Amino acid sequence: MAGVNRTNGGVDLLAPRSHNTALVLDLLRRAGAEGISRLELAERTGLTPQAVSKITARLREEGLAREAGHRASTGGKRRTVLRLVPEAGHAVGVHLDRDALRVVLVDLAGRVVGERGAALDLGMGAESVVAVVAGEVEALVAGQGEEGSEAPVNAEAGDAGTGAARGADDGSLPAPEPPSAKPLPEVLGAGVALPGPLDHTRGVLHRVTGFPEWDGFPLRDALARRLGVPVVVDKDTNAAALGLAVAGERGSFAYLHLGTGLGAGLVLDGAVHRGARTGAGEFGHQVVQVDGPPCGCGDRGCVEALCLAAVARGDLGEAARVLGIAAGNLVALLDIDLVLLGGRTVAAAPEPFLRGVEAVLDERARRTGEPPVPVRPATDELTEGAAQLVLAPLFGRADA
Repeated sequence: MAGVNRTNGGVDLLAPRSHNTALVLDLLRRAGAEGISRLELAERTGLTPQAVSKITARLREEGLAREAGHRASTGGKRRTVLRLVPEAGHAVGVHLDRDALRVVLVDLAGRVVGERGAALDLGMGAESVVAVVAGEVEALVAGQGEEGSEAPVNAEAGDAGTGAARGADDGSLPAPEPPSAKPLPEVLGAGVALPGPLDHTRGVLHRVTGFPEWDGFPLRDALARRLGVPVVVDKDTNAAALGLAVAGERGSFAYLHLGTGLGAGLVLDGAVHRGARTGAGEFGHQVVQVDGPPCGCGDRGCVEALCLAAVARGDLGEAARVLGIAAGNLVALLDIDLVLLGGRTVAAAPEPFLRGVEAVLDERARRTGEPPVPVRPATDELTEGAAQLVLAPLFGRADA
C-alpha cells in the first residue's frame, strides 16, 4: 500500500538477528538517552570486547546506534557512549475492539509518536473492518510526514552561492524557501490486537464471542496485502501482557482485561504464555456457576456473562467478587505472583474492582496459609503492546 512506508532503502530491520546482537540492542534500548559504553555492554552480556565492537559497528552502519559522547574519566581513557536511535524504525499498533479502534505509531524506544481513534462495529463485516483499519493506519503514518520544518541555515549553505543565507546577487531580500516536508517514518510492520479466540501463528480468527462471522477469516494476510508491511495478529490480552512485560513487569503475572468482554493475558517466568493453540487466557469462559445464565460463547455460567451482567445492572461489587473468584482459580492453578486489572470497565471505576478482587484473594490466602497475591491496576499498554508484537523480536523476545 502506498500510504505506509516499509523502508527508506536501508537495512531490513526485521531480518533475523543473532542472539548476541539482540542482547546488545536490548541493552541499548534500556539505557535510553544516557547511553551505554562498549565495556559495559561486554560486562553485562558476557561477550568479549571484540565481539561487542563488531556488533556495535554493524549497528552503527545500519543506523540503529550512534555515539553519544563520553563517560567522565576515572583515571583511564574516557569511554565512548553509544545509544539507540529510536527514530530508525517504527511499528504500528492496532487495538481492534468490538466497538472501537485505536491506532498508535511507536518508535524503537517504545514511545508513542502518533495516535488515532475511531468508533467501529466489529460486526460490520470483515472486509469493511479491514478497510477502516487500513485507512486509519495510512492516515496516521502520512500525518507524521505532513508537518513542515524550517531548513537550518548554516555557513556551508551560505558559501554555496544559493543566495538563501546572504541575499540574492541583485541586493534584494531572498525569497523564503518552502518548508521541507518531514519524511514518512520507516514502518517495520503492524501488530493487531483484538478479542479471541484466534490462531496467533497463522493470523486467522476463530469464533470471536458474539461475532461468529469472523470464524476462519485470515486477518493477518488481508491486512498485510492492504498495508504492504508485515502484520502480526494476537489476542488483545496477550498484547497487553507483552506490553507490560516489555515495560518492566517481572516474574509471573496475569493481566485481567474487563471491557466489552473479559479475558486474560498470562506471563509465566517472564514470557507470554499462549498455549499450543493460542487458547491460553480464555479466562472469561471458565464456568463458575453450573447451569448459570447463557454466555455468548454458547456455554452457561461463564465468568464473562456473570461479570458483564453485574456491571450492566450497576452492581460493581458483585462484578468484582465474581472477577475475584475467577482470579483465585487462576492463582491456584498457576501460582502467579501478581494480578493486574485493566480494560475500560475497570478504568472507569478502578477502586471497587481493586478492593473486591483483593478481598477475595486475601480471604483465599487466609484459608490456605499462603502469602496474599497483590492486585494492582495496569497501565494502558494494550495498543502499545500490539506494536511490541513487531518490535519485541528485534530486542530478543522470542515470545512476541
